[in-house]
Amino acid sequence: MREDPRSSEPARRAAAPATPVGQAGPARLGRLDRLDRLDWQVFGERYWDRRPVLFKSVTPAPFEAHEAFETAVAAAHRGGPFGVPPYAGFAVGGEPQTDPGDFLPQPRDGSFAGYHQRLVRQLSGEPYSLSLQAFHAFHHPLWARERDFFAGLWAREGQPVQSAFTTLVHGTYEEPLAEARPGQRVATFLFVLGGRQRMRFGSADRGDSFTVEADPGDLLYWPSHLSPVAEPYAGWASTGMRVSVVREGRQAASELYGLLHDVTPETLLTPDPDPTGAGPSGQEVLLVPDAEAGAELPAPLERALAHFRAVGARGPLEERVARQSLRHWTAGGFWPVPPPAPRGRFGDDDVVRATERVLWSEAAGRRLFSACGQVAPTELPADDLAAVLRVLNSGRELAIRELAPMARELMADLTAFRALERL
Repeated sequence: MREDPRSSEPARRAAAPATPVGQAGPARLGRLDRLDRLDWQVFGERYWDRRPVLFKSVTPAPFEAHEAFETAVAAAHRGGPFGVPPYAGFAVGGEPQTDPGDFLPQPRDGSFAGYHQRLVRQLSGEPYSLSLQAFHAFHHPLWARERDFFAGLWAREGQPVQSAFTTLVHGTYEEPLAEARPGQRVATFLFVLGGRQRMRFGSADRGDSFTVEADPGDLLYWPSHLSPVAEPYAGWASTGMRVSVVREGRQAASELYGLLHDVTPETLLTPDPDPTGAGPSGQEVLLVPDAEAGAELPAPLERALAHFRAVGARGPLEERVARQSLRHWTAGGFWPVPPPAPRGRFGDDDVVRATERVLWSEAAGRRLFSACGQVAPTELPADDLAAVLRVLNSGRELAIRELAPMARELMADLTAFRALERL
């Protein structure tokens, strides 16, 4: 029997609509609980979508400073040697820099403290800020640590359909972050890696405000109906990780694009034979004015729908749905995942054991398996695949000499997914 990623209790909870923000009635400002221990059960009952809370010296921590610095170096240079990668932001004195030169983190800095000391010298003490979005996508150990930390929350509240945002914020002041798309509201966790974070909630003008100071190792949460303002200490550098979860305004368009874009891409944007209806790129404009909206779909969507009904109901679309489902459940709420490692090579004397749970599914006559947000096909028959994964998912050891060639190929892929360890 294959493992159905949709059969678990967290899956059923995630499939249900999210609780509307503030449904239980957000508490009045002016009071912040400070707790010495994080318990997801207590958190869900008292604070989730309700009111902010500060957890002191969280253990185990969702992030580790050395891993975070390694990730910052990798992320800062993934976009090439020129300019700022599209997911990065760097500003000096409040002015965004399109070409920051060597102001981004460098391996020679060694740590965020070393990075700060270098920038203080180079910038003659001018305030600076660095932000790196999609941060979990650049370093597998950081991604795995973060995923494991938040697994307790997803088990209670349901794994988010849309990936949580992970953003590094570092500097002597903080630029406002635009992590969510227009119309979206996010709940936010701020974990302090270094320095000190001071956040002001509410409006001082209305006399309904308070300030929170968070130290290294502290975790601060605020629900989506609050928008605190960062008040960093002058001249000090602080380093924090923000994890934001969409609570209102899910974007179905992006989810649909993720499902369909590599199935039959020619149907998504069809060239318009009438130049008067073409957009700037020479492709059809899909926006329909309210006054013209009716019961019928716009022509390009109607053609795409007819195409999928004709050829996409089975085959490529079915496989795409299976891939997306497997990827979603093994990514643990944080997508995209870091790229795979090189495939493993094994000899007859090798013995392996799984370090991650492996899911599988069958679609359009193909068998797919997944771990750590990665998916691959296998030619193993369904019964053989189920038998091998049953051993791995039980935590038992598996001798390579006992495996057929196709099963060894499966082990090589799982090594690339970082789901196996060699004993």
